[in-house]
Amino acid sequence: MGNNKRNRTVIITGASGNLGAAVARRCLAAGYQVILADRDDNKISENFSDSIAAGQALPVVPVDVTERSSMESMVEEVLRKYGWIDALVNTVGGYRAGNPTHEITEETWEFMYNLNVKSVIVSSSAVIPTMIRQNSGKIVNIASRNALRGKANSASYGAAKSAVIRISESMSAELKHHGINVNCIIPGTIDTPQNRTQMPDSDFSRWVAPESIAEVILFLLSDNSRDIHAAAIPVYGLT
Repeated sequence: MGNNKRNRTVIITGASGNLGAAVARRCLAAGYQVILADRDDNKISENFSDSIAAGQALPVVPVDVTERSSMESMVEEVLRKYGWIDALVNTVGGYRAGNPTHEITEETWEFMYNLNVKSVIVSSSAVIPTMIRQNSGKIVNIASRNALRGKANSASYGAAKSAVIRISESMSAELKHHGINVNCIIPGTIDTPQNRTQMPDSDFSRWVAPESIAEVILFLLSDNSRDIHAAAIPVYGLT
C-alpha cells in the first residue's frame, strides 16, 4: 500500500463531522496525507487550518458524496496532486427515526438511503478503479449496531446500515484479489455533543468516543490488517 507510511493518502468523507474529524486528526498524527472531503468549507478550514497550511491536509470542498461526477472530480484532483490513493474512509451518514415503519415517508426513506448507502456506493466506486490499477487499497465503511437487529421506529436507519454491511461484504469479495481490503465498523452510541443533547440522562462514560473508533480505523488502514476482509467490527464502548 504505497511506498511508505508518511506518503500514504487517505480520503475521508464527512471530514467535518464528529467521527470524520477524529479520523482525520488520527491519520494526520500518523503521517498520512489526508484529503478532507466535505460539503462544509468553513468547518474544514477552521478545524484543520494548521495541517492545510503545512500541506499535510488537502481540503476538497464542497464535494457531494452522492453525486458520481463530484466524487470523480475529487479523485482526479487527488491523483493530480499525489498520483496515488491508498485509502478511503466513508464517515458520511446520519440518523432519522421516530416513526413506525408504516408511517415513514418516502422522503425519509430516500434521505436515509442517499446519506447512508448511496454515499458509500458513489464514493467507493470513484476510487476503486484507481485501487485496482495500483493492486492495493483500503476501504472502511461505517455501519451501526442498528444494522444487526431491527428496532421499533428505526426501520429506515437500520435498513440503510444493514445495506452498508452487505455492500462492504460484496465489495470485499469482488476486490480482495486485487489487493484491496474492504471492511466496516459497527459503532455503539458515539459520544458526540448531538447525542448528549438528545439523550441527556444517559451515562456518557459508557459511550464510545470518536477517537476510539478512529484508532480501530487506523488499524484497518495499516499493513497489519492485510488479512482482514469483509469484517464488521463492533466498537461499542460499555453499552
